Amino acid sequence: MLELKIPPPIYMLIIAGLMWLLDKYLPIVEFISTPWNNIGFLFVLSAFILDGLSVLQFFRVHTTINPLHPEKAEKLVITGSYCYSRNPMYMGLLFMLFGWGIVLGSVSPFVMPVLFIFIITKQQIIPEEKILEQKFGQQYSDYKNKVNRWL
Repeated sequence: MLELKIPPPIYMLIIAGLMWLLDKYLPIVEFISTPWNNIGFLFVLSAFILDGLSVLQFFRVHTTINPLHPEKAEKLVITGSYCYSRNPMYMGLLFMLFGWGIVLGSVSPFVMPVLFIFIITKQQIIPEEKILEQKFGQQYSDYKNKVNRWL
């Protein structure tokens, strides 16, 4: 189907758009009003930093960051943020969505990050894991047993 076909940031942008639509047309209780909703931008900024640091770890070991071609990975990255999550870049995208939800301020957009988790897990993470397990064998299996998929 769409496994490993759509870059994860595209999924995140689609979900962010759907969150905006829910907030605009089906807002359920505004729980964070202006100016307090601007705290969401701190989540978004933190997420960009997390993603940037995660990408730098890939560059340091000279391996691909292309999520559509995990088979091109030359090395397994298991240090830094990868000690806490096997997918810190996707965690960063999720934090961006939570930040965006806070900026929007109503409850209804917060159903969409759950959809993001489901889609990314099914369309991206599980197929990546299969490829990495084939490519790196026991080393990846040990890593999977030690570090959670999300947090």
